Amino acid sequence: MMPLRVVLAGGGTAGHVNPLLATAHVLRERGHGVVVLGTEEGLESDLVPSQGFRLAVIPKVPMPRRPSLQMFSVPGRLHEAVTRCMKVIDDADVVVGYGGYVSAPAYIAARKLGVPVVIHEQNVRAGWANKMGARFAAAVALTFPSTTLRAKSGRTEVTGMPLRTEIMELARVRQTDAGTRTARQEAARYFGMDPDLPTLLVTGGSLGALRLNNAVIEVAPDLPPDIQILHVTGKGKMAAVEKASSDPAVSVPWFVHEYITEMDQAMACADLVVCRSGAGTVSELTAIGMPALYVPFPIGNGEQALNAADQVRAGGALLVYDQDFGGATLKETVLPLLRNPDRLMAMGKASRSVSPGDGGENLVKMIEMAA
Repeated sequence: MMPLRVVLAGGGTAGHVNPLLATAHVLRERGHGVVVLGTEEGLESDLVPSQGFRLAVIPKVPMPRRPSLQMFSVPGRLHEAVTRCMKVIDDADVVVGYGGYVSAPAYIAARKLGVPVVIHEQNVRAGWANKMGARFAAAVALTFPSTTLRAKSGRTEVTGMPLRTEIMELARVRQTDAGTRTARQEAARYFGMDPDLPTLLVTGGSLGALRLNNAVIEVAPDLPPDIQILHVTGKGKMAAVEKASSDPAVSVPWFVHEYITEMDQAMACADLVVCRSGAGTVSELTAIGMPALYVPFPIGNGEQALNAADQVRAGGALLVYDQDFGGATLKETVLPLLRNPDRLMAMGKASRSVSPGDGGENLVKMIEMAA
C-alpha cells in the first residue's frame, strides 16, 4: 500500500511509551512515516528522539483525580494542547493513541479534522482518555481479551501488546527446547551465572519494589546453594540488597544489579520470575512463555491484578497480593516451584497459550485498515 503518515500519541510512563515505540518501529519497517506527540516532561522526550523518530511537543494536561483548584486550569490548557495537536495532525492519515494525558487532546484534534483514530489499550481496566476516544474511534486494539473497552461504531480486536524486537526474537527462539537451552546458556554467560542451576529472576521494574527486595533480604540466609537469584533492585535501591548479598551467612548465588538494559537476556536465563504485573511485563512474559509469581502494585485502581488474571487463570502464573507477600512466600511457594521443572514447563506452555502473538504487527495491520 501507499506509505502513510501516522501520528502516534502517548507519553509519560513506560507503559505508554514502550508500546508506542514498538509500533513506530514496525510502521517504519513497512515504509510509513511516523511523528510522535508527547511532552517535554515524560520519558518520550529522551526515548523517542534517541530511536530516530520526530517528537512534536504539546503541553501536559493532567486531569485531577479529585476536585481541586487545578480543575479550573484544565479547559485553557486542553484548548492549547488541542490547537498544537491540530497543527501536527492536519495532514496525517491516521492518529494512534495509547491513552493518558497526551492522547486525549490528540483524539479531540483528530475528530475535529476528520482524521481516523485507532486506540491501543494496554490494561484490562481502561483509562478515561481511551474511554472518551473509543466513542468515535475507527478501531480499538486490546492487549487482554478480558478488557471491556469497545469502539462504539468501529472495530475492536485483541491484538496483544506491541513488544520490543528483542522480546519477540526471544519468544521465537523459545518455541523449541534447543532454542531455549541455547538462549539460556548465552544469557547465563552474559551475567556470569551457572546455566545449569534453577534461576529465579526478581525484578520490580526500573524503579524497583522495596517489598520484593526486602523479602529476598529477609530469607536469603535460608536459601540453599543449589539455586541462584538474578536480582534487579531498581535505581537507587541497590545498596541494601548488595550489603545483604555479601553476608557470610548467605550461601545462595545472588547476582545483584541496580538496572538491566537487556531484560530479554535476564528472562532468557530465568526459570521463574517474581515481579509486579504491569501490562508490559505480563505481555512480555506470556509472549516468551515464562512462569511468574506476580505481586501487583498496591496503589492505583487495581489494574495490575486484572492484567495478570488471564495468565493466572490459564495456570501460567501465581498471584500474591502485596500485603501478603514476604520472605515466607519465597520459602514456602517459590523455592518448591523452582525445584519442580515439570510444573514450570507446564506453566510456561500455559503462559504462552494466552499470548495473542506479535502485538506490533497486529496493531499496524489495524492502523493500515483504518487509514
